[in-house]
Amino acid sequence: MAGWLGMPEATRPSRILPGILPGILALSVLLRLGAALSLGNTVTDLPGIADQVSYHNLAVRISEGYGFTFDRLWWPLTPAGEPTAHWSYLYSLFLAGVYSLVGASPLVARLVQVLLVGVLHPWLAYRLGKRAFGEKPGLAAAAGTAVYLYFVYYSAALMTEAFYITAILGTLELSLVLVQDRNGSGKISRNREIPVAAALGLVLGITLLLRQVYLLFVPFLFLWIWWGQKRRQARNLLIAAAVMIAAILPATLFNFRQFDAFVLLNTNAGYAFFWGNHPVHGSRFMPILPQPGAYQRLIPEELRSLDEAVLDRALLQRGLGFVADDPARFLQLSISRIPAYFQFWPSPRSGTLSNIARVGSFGLFLPLMAWGVVANFPRRWSAPQTIYLLFALVYTGVHLLTWALVRYRLPVDALLLIFAGPVLYRLLQAAGRLAGRRLRLAA
Repeated sequence: MAGWLGMPEATRPSRILPGILPGILALSVLLRLGAALSLGNTVTDLPGIADQVSYHNLAVRISEGYGFTFDRLWWPLTPAGEPTAHWSYLYSLFLAGVYSLVGASPLVARLVQVLLVGVLHPWLAYRLGKRAFGEKPGLAAAAGTAVYLYFVYYSAALMTEAFYITAILGTLELSLVLVQDRNGSGKISRNREIPVAAALGLVLGITLLLRQVYLLFVPFLFLWIWWGQKRRQARNLLIAAAVMIAAILPATLFNFRQFDAFVLLNTNAGYAFFWGNHPVHGSRFMPILPQPGAYQRLIPEELRSLDEAVLDRALLQRGLGFVADDPARFLQLSISRIPAYFQFWPSPRSGTLSNIARVGSFGLFLPLMAWGVVANFPRRWSAPQTIYLLFALVYTGVHLLTWALVRYRLPVDALLLIFAGPVLYRLLQAAGRLAGRRLRLAA
């Protein structure tokens, strides 16, 4: 089965026409441009992308010189004019930079975003697929990434998702350059290791500034890099770690100045863990509480006067207390998040757009992803497939223990599409043969 799905492909000489990858990238950009134009120059609360309203308003405030504040009481419980670290500093500055140049034009920001992501995301999917399975399956992975409806939709949303997913793939690509598994271009020279390690640290820093949850995976990534060549990789990992720390240090120092307290990056982990494990769920997780204002009402009255940083820590302690008080309920609640995280079927509670995106992306590709994982399960620790699956497992575990929404699964989709590449390639190859046979019979 593994042979049929393309595992030997990496050892075969390439006969790929040079225009296929540019064509895939062009298709990716065109689809995302269509999404950007559809969302237009207004920012509204649309399915799955409600956070874009917060990012837009925060960026407007920054561009007008008010800093990281809102002009009125804002989600989750930030008073008007008070500093907030709940939202990604890096992405907020990106939007504010665009607004400072052209005015508060969401459409311009969307267009810049989809052009960058439309090229980089499928290109990195191609690189990662090529390393694991060969060039043709890599091209198939890029094609799947280009047309994946969730990625098309979120690429135009004024949220961190598009840049964050692309940055994750960038960290894995640079890690593979250091490890140089059998599908690489040979041993990396020692004088090239240092700039690659520094680049890895920089991209890791960017990824964390977009979404701090990736920090939970960084130790696993470093362990995977170090394991194969312990002595040789120790220096590289120290360089990467130093650059990563230097990249996020300004945010930490800024937070200390804002709150007079240590906040590594953002003030959202405590809120998420508190709300995700609150007894209001019972033993069955509700992805979104139905009543307006329900989340704010769950915050105890005695904590509401605390500033954002202190409140985030206090809520984390309360959340951990929920777990300690009833570990069995916590286990049941975590298991109940599985359907919400992996939902691929239409739901009557979702709108038409959400159902189309869900079924037309994850629902369509899930069989290919699962088949690809089973057929190409890694046999060596240093294999690229190992780090792809390790990320999928760790990232999934984190969200099953805290808060599970479909959009939180999208980084996992990006890696599973790499496994779908060899399956998709063989299916397309078989379809081409069948079409050719029918043409010959018709002639």
